[in-house]
Amino acid sequence: MFDRSFIANAIGRSAENGTDRRRFLRAAGFGTVGVAGAGFLATQIPAASAQVTGGGNSSNENQGPSDAAVLNFALNLEYLEAEFYLYAVTGEGLPDNLTTGKGTRGGVTGGSAVRFDTRAVRQYAREIAEDELAHVKFLRSALGESKVSRPAIDIRDSFTAAAIAAGLIKQGETFDPYENENNFLLAAYIFEDVGVTAYKGAAPLISNKTFLEAAAGILAVEAYHAANIRTTLFARDLAAPALSISDARDSLDGSTDLDQGIVRNGRANIVPADENGLAFSRSAGQVLNIVYLTPNKATSGGFFPQGVNGAIKESAASA
Repeated sequence: MFDRSFIANAIGRSAENGTDRRRFLRAAGFGTVGVAGAGFLATQIPAASAQVTGGGNSSNENQGPSDAAVLNFALNLEYLEAEFYLYAVTGEGLPDNLTTGKGTRGGVTGGSAVRFDTRAVRQYAREIAEDELAHVKFLRSALGESKVSRPAIDIRDSFTAAAIAAGLIKQGETFDPYENENNFLLAAYIFEDVGVTAYKGAAPLISNKTFLEAAAGILAVEAYHAANIRTTLFARDLAAPALSISDARDSLDGSTDLDQGIVRNGRANIVPADENGLAFSRSAGQVLNIVYLTPNKATSGGFFPQGVNGAIKESAASA
């Protein structure tokens, strides 16, 4: 059996307040300790600090960010993906009751329905939109009172900036991700690979097994989404612009060349993996480099013009 101090330590890192610690105790399978026992444990656990930067540092030099901080970082990314896909499919974003929480709640700039020409792509987009909506609902429910609100999100000008950085368009031109199916697929490609690497990078930081399993489940779904988008781009002969986007992501997240296009050595590369068949990871700071559209340390920019909400908010410095 684990002793009381071990349990206190583990659950303490999994929450940012007493209510969440009690909820996490139940979620982790400690409901048999009873209300009084859970209450006692909660009083013995100091609240996890929220002073964490995107580079993965914690105010406690011996511990990483709390599970709540990691899940809130993921929630910011899910807000972004949900808004993009919901607008593309329905012409509307998240309902107001799914955007509240800690931190400044921001609006959404841009977004409109895509006129899908093919039944398959329309159905792919709808399924992904429904999954991303479900992810937002799940993470908000799991975090309870610790959940962050939706930050300000730009899904209009940010795509133009990303397209210019990738060399898809020239300075002064505009990239509209909602104009046609190909534009939509290329825009989705910007997000999907980043989501997979973000969840893989976050996995070692999550100490509560219940939430680790949940994060693994979301990672698997994001990987399915990424493979769907990559396969469709390959079938449409869009390997060249996809490679440009891949190279642009690589230019933002550090000096190591990890990102892979949908064609490699002249062959299909639907699954970007290393020589061991493993997907690569990105730190939270590297993920923020991409969504902030900068290779430098920053706390806002790109798709999040006012930054993300929560403890993890600073991008990494380029190596």
